[in-house]
Amino acid sequence: MEFEITKSDSEWRASLDPERYAILREAGTEAPFSGSLLNVDGQGVFSCGGCGQVLFRTEQKFEAHCGWPSFDACEPGTVIEREDRSLMRKRTEILCSKCGGHLGHVFDDGPTDTGLRYCVNSLSIDYSQQV
Repeated sequence: MEFEITKSDSEWRASLDPERYAILREAGTEAPFSGSLLNVDGQGVFSCGGCGQVLFRTEQKFEAHCGWPSFDACEPGTVIEREDRSLMRKRTEILCSKCGGHLGHVFDDGPTDTGLRYCVNSLSIDYSQQV
């Protein structure tokens, strides 16, 4: 896949701390219930930690009790889905459409009318509160 923002591996390593690099560039996963963005209050936006593209809004966030921030929708055109069989079962990986950063996975077991649960690593996103 080609992305608007491309960097060499050394450039990504220089611009991201090691934990964030492991998730965004190596498809890692943070431990459940460890992320700083699991419980967020107020109105705001969640942006890609690699490039800053707005991906989700607080209105799309819900408590899924799965250990990671969960959203029932993303901003249009901001997330790419890709098949993932890394755990010997089929899942759908989600990537930032602008830089290709790994965000997490999307599942079809969400509780709202979208039926979706975007399960996202806190380390892959940033939160900005809007006043």
